[in-house]
Amino acid sequence: MTVSPARRAAYDALLQVETQEAFANLALAAAVAEHGLDAQQAATATELVNGTARLMGTYDRIIARAARRELSTLEPAVVTVLRLSTHEQLSMRTPVHAAVDEAVNLGRIAVGHRVTGVINAIARKVGINDLSGWVQALSADEDELSALGTRTHHPRWIADVYDYLLGDDAEAGLLANNTPAVPTLVVRPGLVERDELSEPGLEPTPYSPFGFRRPGNPGGLKEVRQGRAGVQDEGSQLMAWLLALAPTTEEIADLGWLDLCAGPGGKAALLAGLARQRGGWLLASEKAPHRAELVRKAMARYPDRWQVITADGLAPAWQPRSFARVMADVPCTGIGSLRRRSESRWRRTEEQLEELVALQAGLLAQAWAATAEGGVLAYVTCSPHPLETVEQVQAFLDTHPEAELLDAPALLPDVPEAAHPDEPLMVQLWPHRHGTDAMFGALLRRGPST
Repeated sequence: MTVSPARRAAYDALLQVETQEAFANLALAAAVAEHGLDAQQAATATELVNGTARLMGTYDRIIARAARRELSTLEPAVVTVLRLSTHEQLSMRTPVHAAVDEAVNLGRIAVGHRVTGVINAIARKVGINDLSGWVQALSADEDELSALGTRTHHPRWIADVYDYLLGDDAEAGLLANNTPAVPTLVVRPGLVERDELSEPGLEPTPYSPFGFRRPGNPGGLKEVRQGRAGVQDEGSQLMAWLLALAPTTEEIADLGWLDLCAGPGGKAALLAGLARQRGGWLLASEKAPHRAELVRKAMARYPDRWQVITADGLAPAWQPRSFARVMADVPCTGIGSLRRRSESRWRRTEEQLEELVALQAGLLAQAWAATAEGGVLAYVTCSPHPLETVEQVQAFLDTHPEAELLDAPALLPDVPEAAHPDEPLMVQLWPHRHGTDAMFGALLRRGPST
């Protein structure tokens, strides 16, 4: 009995996601390298891993119902095999008998002969229905929000957020998270301009003047290999562009820019280029040493006018009011980037919000302390959750009368429907409307202290 290298690599990656809380993209990259997959095999493994991880919560409910037992009663390795088989049967349209045979072979080789019987029985029962039929059965007795989550393959609490903000458009917004994003790249200002790129297949981003989309491996583009371009979602590019466009006073023009939570470095590299074009410089701060190293690599092609430090944003390593422009792209639930982070919708929970919101408030306070009078702070998240976005900023404004909320959407006139539904001076982007992550951004300018 043999198992295809792509399927074995996918199994190894997903088992790490399940048992070690690994990130799917990193586990997949390691498995592809370990098994020496060619381009076609790697593409198959990518679909198996990302597709399975993206619908994992739905698949787990289907498997549990087919097995008539809780998944906790099965070994993690067996659950991983069954998830892969469920994805192949219900989303890849692999014939049931073929998917079951492959699951049994994989279980025998990866786990042992003793589990083949249970894998065979459960996988066959999964195949008695198609995905839409299973979804209909799972949602039959659910309330409206739970059914919305089931139909779109999201936990109820995420469906609730989208329903609150988007109303009748919520289902379209949630479904957009299930379509993998085409890799979006960004030029490094001052190193290469977008109109200099001539490779076939490049599609300029509609809103960011620095971005372009390119299917396939980003490393296939020589500008990426050279460090003159990098990978960055268009929404993230627009948040950096917002900070650069925001008006500041002339008196602080010679002050530097600060990226408070700079890892992994895409936004910092774009800010470094924008600062250099204006005669400025950038300090990029990152708490985690390995992420700080990624920031250094992202900016390495710039010869000067930047520095990376390993420092905690809650314990500043700089003097107060030292920067003309400050980027606070704070840690968040990440529910705005679900297209690219396939497993995160099932890993994040609503219970984690309280701790994250407290961290965000602390980082926002320190970012503000670093902002000079007349300077601007950009508060950014890759989450649309009100507690992490509008309510966080409004709570800050209530206690800081010297802070002026700028009209951020007005700085992006070519981006339609960019205003947040609850606060028209803040920006909220959406995958189904803008083709970006659901990025949030607010601009705060420091006025004279009272």
